[in-house]
Amino acid sequence: MKKKYFTVAAVTLCAGSLMFSSCIGSFALTNKLLSWNNQVGSKFVNELVFLAFWILPVYEVSGLADVLVINTIEFWSGSNPVAQGRTVIDGQDGRYLVDCDGKGYTITSENDGSVVRLDFDTEEKTWSATVGDQTYELLTFIDDSHVRMPAPDGGTVEVKLDQEGVWAYQQMATPMLTAQR
Repeated sequence: MKKKYFTVAAVTLCAGSLMFSSCIGSFALTNKLLSWNNQVGSKFVNELVFLAFWILPVYEVSGLADVLVINTIEFWSGSNPVAQGRTVIDGQDGRYLVDCDGKGYTITSENDGSVVRLDFDTEEKTWSATVGDQTYELLTFIDDSHVRMPAPDGGTVEVKLDQEGVWAYQQMATPMLTAQR
């Protein structure tokens, strides 16, 4: 039961993050720099480093590199070379390691060692999740404002990528999430 709940939670998290992204790029270099700054020390030290990086122009250079080079590579290739690496997420029910290889994500639970792999098929425009030897289609982009998602009855449903569409899907999927607990 926990494995299904973890899978559905990971799928919902991934789908939600995809629904609110755009083609301007992820600004991975600048975001990594900001994340590093948040871990330097106290909030006062973080503020001093932040101001120093604006004065030196570290942030300006990283932003320019993202805009001119890295986001362009991400747009044309579908993967961001800087986004690769490991992130640790402390969730309500435990700690998770998220590894990005530029083509997808591997999420490992430190609680029970379970692993979920998220991959994007650029030809089919589909995100899928693999748990063990089972692969599940999570969402398929139909156009710029619609995706196809799994429905509780085992079929699929078209979801409009706006607040109302996401809310309606959430209401439909809530019984599915509750039943898997």
